[in-house]
Amino acid sequence: MTSHRILTLYTWAFLAFMFAPLLLMIVASFNDASPPSVTDWQGLTFKWYEFFWMDTSTIREDPVLRALDRGRFGGCFGNSLYVAAWVVPLSLVLGLAGAVLLTRWRSRFNGVLWWVLLSPMLAPGVVLGISALVFWNRLGVDAGLFTIIAAQVTFIAAYPMLILMARLQRQPVELEEAALDLGATPFRVFRRLTLPYLFPALASAAVIAFMASMENYNTTMFAKGGSCTFATEIGAMARNPNGHPPVINAVGTVIILITVAAATLHTVLARREMR
Repeated sequence: MTSHRILTLYTWAFLAFMFAPLLLMIVASFNDASPPSVTDWQGLTFKWYEFFWMDTSTIREDPVLRALDRGRFGGCFGNSLYVAAWVVPLSLVLGLAGAVLLTRWRSRFNGVLWWVLLSPMLAPGVVLGISALVFWNRLGVDAGLFTIIAAQVTFIAAYPMLILMARLQRQPVELEEAALDLGATPFRVFRRLTLPYLFPALASAAVIAFMASMENYNTTMFAKGGSCTFATEIGAMARNPNGHPPVINAVGTVIILITVAAATLHTVLARREMR
């Protein structure tokens, strides 16, 4: 057996390991069985998807759906959007400040500052969540959406910082120096030169920060108090001792379809721009 064939087999095995569970999840979302199953097929159904707009009387007739709280699930999803609406701009501002500082400020302490700014991203989510909970509790702030926002920003801001640093390192510093020599103020240089150059990176960083906020579970779980988010509510439903409801499979399938559609649209638009 050649090395090329071994690499090919390993690649296919890796892809199967990564995507087979997703395919099974999608198939189970159309099965009438609960808990979800692909071996015990009880008929094709779309009720796990229709649950979110189904009539209340129809939900009460189903032994699985009537045990679920549709209003709470929608409220938790709204909380996630609210948290992300704060986390994304705060992370972009802090990440931009850190990126500018590390790329434009030349000092022997840059290495230390680099690790200080990146350390929250490397810390376990449990530690960040508990730390935010204890810190704000000492200041008289009860756990809730505010502590979730504070805990998430501490590590999500590192993602935009890395993305913006990579973009800033490719920008010629001579352009900024020339503008300053011609009499432009530092703020005008930043607004007219640096910020437009960073716009594509800012857009990418905003998307990554939004996704990181929506899917975060570990940090949010320990900082949420009595509140809930989209991720924590799905986690609570998954811990059902009788097996999680297939509604989770339906939600996961919708997320996968949205992700694939967005990636496909981006690829098509990118190829059209190249042409």
